[in-house]
Amino acid sequence: MTDTAQMFKAACVQLTSENEVEPNIRTSGSLVREAVNQGADLVLMPEMVSLLEMNPKKMFARVARQADDKALAAYRALADELSTWILVGSLPILIEEGKVANRSFLLNASGDIAATYDKIHLFDVDLPNGERYRESKNYVPGGKATLAETPWGKLGMSVCYDLRFPHLYRAYGQAGARFLSIPAAFTKVTGEAHWHVLQRARAIENGCFVFAPAQCGKHADGRTTYGHSLIIDPWGGILAEGGTEPGVIIAEIDPAKVDEAHGRVPSLQHDRIFAAP
Repeated sequence: MTDTAQMFKAACVQLTSENEVEPNIRTSGSLVREAVNQGADLVLMPEMVSLLEMNPKKMFARVARQADDKALAAYRALADELSTWILVGSLPILIEEGKVANRSFLLNASGDIAATYDKIHLFDVDLPNGERYRESKNYVPGGKATLAETPWGKLGMSVCYDLRFPHLYRAYGQAGARFLSIPAAFTKVTGEAHWHVLQRARAIENGCFVFAPAQCGKHADGRTTYGHSLIIDPWGGILAEGGTEPGVIIAEIDPAKVDEAHGRVPSLQHDRIFAAP
């Protein structure tokens, strides 16, 4: 394992996933190759990169158990071929009849599964524009945080709606995370209001780099996602940002900036136990 102070390049892939698996594998794979050609050592993809489908009947006709998932197999082969670490933002993985997990995968440069994380907080909301989401109807929530080892330091894994629950990231920060992955398919409405400020807050609060690859644009299932993938430094500065179209963003990452931020504001050492109201 390389020294945690070694600099590296991280890239976020942004795309408009369809409701068929094979086209998404091709499109995302092409973007991963583009990122590696730009020098990326770690490439991160958004939530539900292989399939974005709100219709339960159509979704369950296309999902598979982890061992049989075509997208996961393709991404593992790609990581091995390119000798590159890949975060598969998330895939819908069949758990039991009528239930899936929203599962994030960290693949090492040999294509092995280094870590997995199941989205803990499920998106059950009614938005002002009439959009309605009930993830808990078809998804099983995760129950465990995942702090993964990488060649550059520890990575705290999460997915999309988890972003609104700062205690998860606080636990990561206090456990030694240097990076936070927050792959997402944020809606346009909530993204315009909260995306940037929440991502920057998670970085600042914990003195960590944030990698937030995002879905973008109008999808076949009718939803519109916000885009604006972000790479943020531990002081809250935006190192790279995507727009509203598919593409790749990349930034050089200096892990020493984590220690620098912790030294400037050592708030991770100052939490206190207090009585709840």
